[in-house]
Amino acid sequence: MLKLSKYFKSFMIATLIAIAFLFIQAMCDLKLPDYMSDIVNIGIQSNGLEQVAPKAISENGFECMKKFMAEDEIQYIQERYIKGSREEEAKYIEEYPAVKTFNIYALKNDLTEEEINKLSQIFAVSSKTMINVISKISEGTENVTEASQETENIDLSQVYQMLPILDNIPEEMINQARNEARKTPESMLNSVGLVFTQSFYEEIGIDVSKMQNQFIVQTGLKMLGICVIGIIASISVGFLGSRIGAGIGRNIRNDVFQKVQSFSSAEFNNFSAASLITRTTNDITQIQNFIVMMIRMLAYAPIMGIGSLIMMSQKTTELIWTIALACGLIILLIAFLFKMVLPKIKIVQKLTDKINLVAKENLSGLMVVRAFGTQKYEENRFDEVNSQVMKTNKFINRSMSMMMPSMMFIMNGLNLLILWFGADAIANASIQVGDLMAVMQYGIEVVMSFLFVSMIFVMFPRASVSANRIAEVLETESTIEDPDNPEKFDENKRGYVEFKNVTFQYPGADEKILENINFVAKPGQTTAIIGATGSGKTTIVNLIPRLFDTTEGEVLVNGVNVKNMTQMELHKQIGFVPQKGNLLSGTIESNLKYGNEDASQELIEKCALVAQATEFIESKEEAYEAPISQGAKNVSGGQKQRLSIARALVKNSPIYVFDDSFSALDFKTDSNLRKALKEHSKDSTLIIVAQRVSTIMHAEQIIVLNEGKIAGIGTHEELLKNCSTYYEIASSQLSEEELENGRK
Repeated sequence: MLKLSKYFKSFMIATLIAIAFLFIQAMCDLKLPDYMSDIVNIGIQSNGLEQVAPKAISENGFECMKKFMAEDEIQYIQERYIKGSREEEAKYIEEYPAVKTFNIYALKNDLTEEEINKLSQIFAVSSKTMINVISKISEGTENVTEASQETENIDLSQVYQMLPILDNIPEEMINQARNEARKTPESMLNSVGLVFTQSFYEEIGIDVSKMQNQFIVQTGLKMLGICVIGIIASISVGFLGSRIGAGIGRNIRNDVFQKVQSFSSAEFNNFSAASLITRTTNDITQIQNFIVMMIRMLAYAPIMGIGSLIMMSQKTTELIWTIALACGLIILLIAFLFKMVLPKIKIVQKLTDKINLVAKENLSGLMVVRAFGTQKYEENRFDEVNSQVMKTNKFINRSMSMMMPSMMFIMNGLNLLILWFGADAIANASIQVGDLMAVMQYGIEVVMSFLFVSMIFVMFPRASVSANRIAEVLETESTIEDPDNPEKFDENKRGYVEFKNVTFQYPGADEKILENINFVAKPGQTTAIIGATGSGKTTIVNLIPRLFDTTEGEVLVNGVNVKNMTQMELHKQIGFVPQKGNLLSGTIESNLKYGNEDASQELIEKCALVAQATEFIESKEEAYEAPISQGAKNVSGGQKQRLSIARALVKNSPIYVFDDSFSALDFKTDSNLRKALKEHSKDSTLIIVAQRVSTIMHAEQIIVLNEGKIAGIGTHEELLKNCSTYYEIASSQLSEEELENGRK
C-alpha cells in the first residue's frame, strides 16, 4: 500500500477534514454514556442535585453544619456565602420563598468550579460527620442514619432540637467523627451530603421535584443535540470518505491506463490482457473500498477505543481488567483468522485473472467454439476455474464468518463480567449504578473498536495484494523511451524508410526472428514484403512505428533513427493498418476520424472512396453516422478492413504501412483499391505486407523473406528470374501463362 501512498497527497486536506469529523463523532459517542450516567446518578438517585454545596441554605442549617467543620473550613465557606435577611426578601423571594420566615445564606455567583467542588467536599464531610456524631450519642438517630444511607429526606427539625446537646460534645469526638467521615468512599460521602442538601432546599421552599425534572429534560436535550451533531459528523465522514476513495481510484486507474498505453509490445506481452483488465478494474476497486473503510474506521476505532478506556477509568479502575481480558481474546482471534485466511486471499486475485482470461478467450472466440462444437469443453474449462474461485472464496468467507459470533460472545461475556463484579462494587459503595451502566457501554465501545480494526485487517491483505499488482504495472519501465534530445527530421528524406543491418530477437527467445535486413522504401513507390508464414513480415513493419526496438542495426524514418525521435512524432508520420483491423465502438465517422479529428467531410468521403467502402457505407440509412458495435461485430471482415484502410488514409501521412490488410478482399475489390490507392498516395511511401502475389506484383520493389532473411529484392519480373523462393510462392498462386509473361 505504501507504494501508492503518493495518491493521498492531493486528498490530504479532505482526509484531515474527515479525521476531524471522526474526532467530533467519537467525542459525541463517548459523551452519551456519561450523560446517561448523570441521568441515573443525579437525575434519578440524587433528585437532580448536581452538587453537595447548597446554592442557598437557611441560617439554622448553616450554623448547624458549621459545628461539624474545622476552623479553616468554616472560614472558607463564610467567604463564599452571602447572608440574605428577611428585609431583602424581594431580592430572594422568587427563588427562595422561605426567606419571608427566616434568613438564608446564598452562594456567590462568581465562584470557580474548583471552589464549588471544594465547598461540596466540605459539606459532604460535615454531613457525614454529623451522622457519625449523632449515631454515637443517641440511639434515636438510627432513623437519621438509615435515612441518609437510603437517600431519603432528613427531618431537620429533629436535628435543630439536638443543637444544645451538640454544643456540649467534646471536640475530640467531633474530630474523630470527621476523620472517619473522610475515610468514607467518595460516592457514599456525596450521597449523604446530597440528602442533607435536598432537606436544606425543601426547608427554604425550593421545589426539588421541579429541579429533578429540569435536570433530566436538560440532560436529555443535550444528549439529543449531541446525537444530531454525531449524525452530521457521520454523514460528512461518509461523504468525504466516498469522494476520497473514488478520487484516488480514479487517479490510479488513469495512471494505470496511461502506463499501459506507453508500453511497447514487449511489456504488454508480459501482462496478459485479462490480467491488465483485472488490475484496472477489480484490483483498483479493492483499494478504493479499503480506503473508504480505512478513513471511516481506522481513525474512528482508536479514538473510540482509547477514549472509552479513559472515560471508563474516570468512572472506576476496578473493572479495567475485564476490558484487558476481552481485548486479549480479540487479538488472539484476529491473529488466528489472519494466519488461516491471508494465504488464500493472495490466491484469489490470481484466480480472478485466470477466470477473466478464460471468459475473454471464450467470448472473443465464440464463433470458433460454435464452429468446432466445443461448447461443452469450454463450459468445463470455465467451470473448473470458476469452481476454484468459489472454493477459495468460500473458505475465506467461512473463516471470516467466525468473527462476528465470536465477537458477540466476547462482548456479552464482557457485559456479564462487568455486571457480576460491578454489583459487588455497588454494594461496597465504590461505584454508582449510573457509572456501572456507563462502564458497560464503554466496554462495548472498546470491543466494537477492535471489531472495526479487525474489519480493516480483513480487507488489508486483499487490498495489499491488489496494490502490489497495480504497483507492478506502474513501476514497469518501458524498454521503448523517448530520447531526451530528439532529432529533427531531414526534410530532404521525408517519407524515406530505411533498414540498416537490422537484426531482431524477441525477449526471451532463443532464435533471431530477423537477421541483417537492409532495404530502402522511397516516396512515390510501393514496397511490398512477401514470404512464408513466420518469415518475419509483420515483425519488420512493427519495427517501423517502433512497437519493438531492434536488437542490432537501425531503422530510419525521414532520415532519422526511430530511437532518436519521440514516439508521438514518429507515429504522426505513419498511417498504419494492422494485420487484424480493429474498430472502436462509435460511428463510422468517429472511426474514420480517429487519427485526424479535424478531417473534413470531403476528405473522409474521398478516403472511403479510395478504400472501396463508399458503397456499403451509403447503403446504410445513417451513412457515416451508422453505429459500429463493440468489437465491430455488425460489419463483415472485408468491411472492417476497408474501414481500417480508410482510417489510415484520412490521417494523411507521408508513409502508409499495410500489414496484410487486403486478405479479406475479393480480387476485384483488391485490384480497384490498389489502383485508387496508387493514385491517391502517389507522393507517399507505401509499404505493403501481403500473402497474395497478385496484390504486390505491380510494386516497384518487392522484398522476399525466408526464415528471417532477405531472399531477394526486386520487381516481380526480376524476382521470377532470380529468386527461387519468390518463384515458388508465385507458382503456387499464378498460372503457367502468368509466370511465363512475368519472366519476359
